[in-house]
Amino acid sequence: MPTYAIGDIQGCHSELLRLLDLLDFDPGRDRLWLAGDLVNRGPDSLEVLRFVRNLGESAICVLGNHDLHLLALANGNAKHAKKSTLQSVIHASDREELLHWLRHQPLLHHDPELRATLIHAGLPPQWDLTQAISCAREVEAALRHDDDYLDFLDAMYGDKPARWSPQLSGLDRLRFITNCFTRLRFCTRDGTLALKEKGEIGTQTPGLMPWFQVPGRRTRQERIIFGHWSTLGYWSGDNVWAIDSGCLWGGALTALRIDHGPMEPVQLDCEGYLKPGSGG
Repeated sequence: MPTYAIGDIQGCHSELLRLLDLLDFDPGRDRLWLAGDLVNRGPDSLEVLRFVRNLGESAICVLGNHDLHLLALANGNAKHAKKSTLQSVIHASDREELLHWLRHQPLLHHDPELRATLIHAGLPPQWDLTQAISCAREVEAALRHDDDYLDFLDAMYGDKPARWSPQLSGLDRLRFITNCFTRLRFCTRDGTLALKEKGEIGTQTPGLMPWFQVPGRRTRQERIIFGHWSTLGYWSGDNVWAIDSGCLWGGALTALRIDHGPMEPVQLDCEGYLKPGSGG
């Protein structure tokens, strides 16, 4: 069946609908893979959530940092509420249904038949695909645990620990895994995360490199599709496809057909709701 991966939407509901029209998308026939960050900063986060949730099994969405941020704010984490446009979701009459649905979305989706893996941000070079799937399931279990997920949402913020070790445990382990899947762009050769670096390739601090270009990366034989990196734009190489092309910032909303032939992008030019440089 036709399967399309779509980059970060971030509340740009009308642009999503226009792109789906361009694709002649039929939820009874086609499938969507959404690379996370459905919400925040754009004007219509509530409408995006409702629309994607109502697609049911026609859509698979991995969680991004802004999606997790919504879950944290909705559950009382007011100290991280700055620069949020999520009040429409938090005050919606159907918020509990939407948040419950969002909390049960994965961090990683792998389809062995399509030989493709979807994440939001990145993977450390020490993980192979089996390890990445296992780590994703750890965080997903914490999010879905009705007694413990609030502790996780409160503790997930922060940049430490910065390097993978199998001996990591507890909330430190979950925070590291979450940062890889939802925030990673650059790291060092030994896999130390550099989460403050957000620019284009070539602008980073010396000694840093894109996570997917680290020599010896153990997932280099896997086809990986990700979003999150709007300053990178659409990019393919090293067996990865970056599909956040900055719709929110006046770039494009990108779809990538992944079920047959060479993966080529279909892009919708976007007017943009924010100016580049006005947010992280």
